[in-house]
Amino acid sequence: MVPCGPISLAEQSLLSNIHPTAIVSPEAQLDSSVTVGPFSIIDGPVAIGANTRILSHVHISGKTTIGPDNEIHMGCVIGHLPQHKSFKNGETGLQIGRGNIIREYVTIHRAYQPGEQTVVGDENFLMGFSHIAHDCRVGNGIVLANGALLAGHAWVDDGANISGNVAVHQFVRIGSMAMIGGLARVSKDVPPYMMVEGNSEVRGINSVGLRRAGFSLEERNKVKQAYRTLYRTGLNVPQAMELLRDTAATSPAVERLVTFIDGSVRGICRHAATHSALASAETD
Repeated sequence: MVPCGPISLAEQSLLSNIHPTAIVSPEAQLDSSVTVGPFSIIDGPVAIGANTRILSHVHISGKTTIGPDNEIHMGCVIGHLPQHKSFKNGETGLQIGRGNIIREYVTIHRAYQPGEQTVVGDENFLMGFSHIAHDCRVGNGIVLANGALLAGHAWVDDGANISGNVAVHQFVRIGSMAMIGGLARVSKDVPPYMMVEGNSEVRGINSVGLRRAGFSLEERNKVKQAYRTLYRTGLNVPQAMELLRDTAATSPAVERLVTFIDGSVRGICRHAATHSALASAETD
């Protein structure tokens, strides 16, 4: 890493990878291969890895570390202050991995508590106007579609797919390979592999995603049976978990599901049929 500032506009114009209208802080550390587009601002102790491309009108600030091979599109705000009324401007950070595509007007805020970081992993696809709030943990290979919103402290595990205009409540965790349908409101933890729509309602398993991820037919069938045990047998969660623990001994996928549910603080999403039945009973 080499510092890019302080240098004058005239000097910047001699560097083909930094546009002369860009502003780069003397504190920033940019690899010599980083490109910075027109009117972008890099403010503060930002560190950016090799071959990352920053397009026009991007604002990156704070104690933000961005790995190599990222692509950051127009209008993004990266590492700005958390949207929290009690924030006292403590030293907090943001860490972004490698190979992410961050599209137009995405916002990713740094952490709230001093010494903490918001974390975004590798090879994620963050579409336009999506938002990752303070203290979130976003894994690898995740799709966050247009307008999807992660509130503070949300966790998204590897391979999850969050569709357009989804709102995820603070402290919610979304499990590996889960699929969230457009416009959903997610206020409960989403177990791995599940498909969720509407008001935190499980509709089935993400069969297509599991197949594309290379899960064997045997493993997919075990996940399907685990889903039926959890959601379609009429058992409550503790009763279903007793049965799932036996299957977990012979299935890494089911073991991951069991571990996730054991660690859930907010409780997991209900099945759509259960949700509908409860709503019907309340109106009778």
